[in-house]
Amino acid sequence: MADVAIAPEAIRDTIAAALGAKALNVEVALGEVVLTVSPSDYHAAALILRDAPGCQFEQMIDLCGLDFSAYGDGRWEGPRFAAVLQLLSVSLNQRVRLRVFCADDEFPVLPTVTDVWNGANWYEREAFDLYGIMFEGHDDLRRILTDYGFIGHPFRKDFPLSGHVEMRYDAERQRVVYEPVSIEPREVTPRVIREENYGGLH
Repeated sequence: MADVAIAPEAIRDTIAAALGAKALNVEVALGEVVLTVSPSDYHAAALILRDAPGCQFEQMIDLCGLDFSAYGDGRWEGPRFAAVLQLLSVSLNQRVRLRVFCADDEFPVLPTVTDVWNGANWYEREAFDLYGIMFEGHDDLRRILTDYGFIGHPFRKDFPLSGHVEMRYDAERQRVVYEPVSIEPREVTPRVIREENYGGLH
């Protein structure tokens, strides 16, 4: 492992050179390198990031889904769903955040990267379960956090906070039963607008 961390700008330039036209954007944001690729180049870009000299991101340490439908108070005009990966090069002591947006909001699909980083397996299942993002080529894409027969994807912004069904143990039937939700939907967090210089902070 490298003893000294490489400057983010140097990592950015190395990644941009390695990916060429496959990189839609490579930037340094808040001291971290953030890279965006298209869904059609996602798998090829993942292989380059893992294998290219100067990149060598041997580990994928996280993958999550995102729903941008309410991002920026509704001012977002790009695609709705994305997958974001955190990659680590142990040998070079560097990190990068890889972001890829799904081409179709109605049926979000991305290629799997389980053959690139096998640790992506359960993370992709989680993104499928919670956001409905399909990972084409995944060997076992099924729900991982929600219950059997669960309907919908609970981390989507349009999924109701109270859900669609509730479960309870029925003593007479001696089993768990599912019923329509009996509580009214409500706003649980009030919107707070801070005044400028709130609390004396500048």
